[in-house]
Amino acid sequence: MKVAVVGATGLVGTVMLKVLEERNFPITELIPVASERSVGKKISYKNQDFTVVGLATAIEMKPDLALFSAGGSTSQEWAPKFAEAGITVIDNSSAWRMDPTKKLVVPEINATQLTKEDKIIANPNCSTIQLVMALSPLHEKYKIKRAIISTYQSITGTGVKAVQQLENEYAGEKGEMAYPYPIHRNAIPHCDVFQENGYTKEEMKLVNETQKILNDRTIAVTATAIRIPVVGGHSESVNLEFENDFQENDIRQLLNNTSGVTVQDNPDTNTYPMPIYAEGKNDVFVGRIRRDHSRANALNMWIVADNLRKGAATNAVQIGEYLVENKLIG
Repeated sequence: MKVAVVGATGLVGTVMLKVLEERNFPITELIPVASERSVGKKISYKNQDFTVVGLATAIEMKPDLALFSAGGSTSQEWAPKFAEAGITVIDNSSAWRMDPTKKLVVPEINATQLTKEDKIIANPNCSTIQLVMALSPLHEKYKIKRAIISTYQSITGTGVKAVQQLENEYAGEKGEMAYPYPIHRNAIPHCDVFQENGYTKEEMKLVNETQKILNDRTIAVTATAIRIPVVGGHSESVNLEFENDFQENDIRQLLNNTSGVTVQDNPDTNTYPMPIYAEGKNDVFVGRIRRDHSRANALNMWIVADNLRKGAATNAVQIGEYLVENKLIG
């Protein structure tokens, strides 16, 4: 299995390599790919050094699978070229997510839709993945009518530049700004660019991608996305309104029995999810599960996950694992 990692020197690409190694993905040849300014650099994988190549060279090397995490414009231009060469692409950008001809996949929910013909597979947005991991089993049992989401998102979702900005601010140094305001000791209600409807692109991803993954356009979704000075992962405050009533303990049990979800919910011991504990882990953590007494059949909960792991790299690798296990590539 020849595997290309496109964007291998970036934040998500680095984590992808780590996850591939941890999960012992069946790689016979690794092809690290990056922009021209990184070509020729060395990256380490399983105690071996590999030389970074450009996109055109990577296609010539004919990998079976390409994991893309190099931004939307790169994916728009290059993913079809890889696909035309018979290479299966799993793309982590927003380029293909809402394309009706492309599958938007969270393996635990809808990997069974995949076929050998799917040459470009979209990896959902980080905040959407952790959300639907918790929503999917609840929707199946109780049918969600409405979801109200507020996100508290790690700076790592913006990239290396944002991490550097926060480190500079901690140190009291001036430097390049990833955000229009300081992020240290701040919360910025502005993730991605604003749209004509007053929502940001990140907020609309939560709306549109949730409906697509759960295959139900009737779910009413609204979101507010906030950037906070945290490194470990994204947090979400979620309010759900169901068609059917529920018991809180049944919700906890249902989520605890969901693969990839861990319930951390005991107010007596101050047990609840936090990004400081989610960092570096592949699960989605759910807590603060409680009935919303202001509305019939409504529930509040708190969802946390490492946005570079399950929110990006781990989910992409899991898609690759499904393709291998079901002989859809290789």
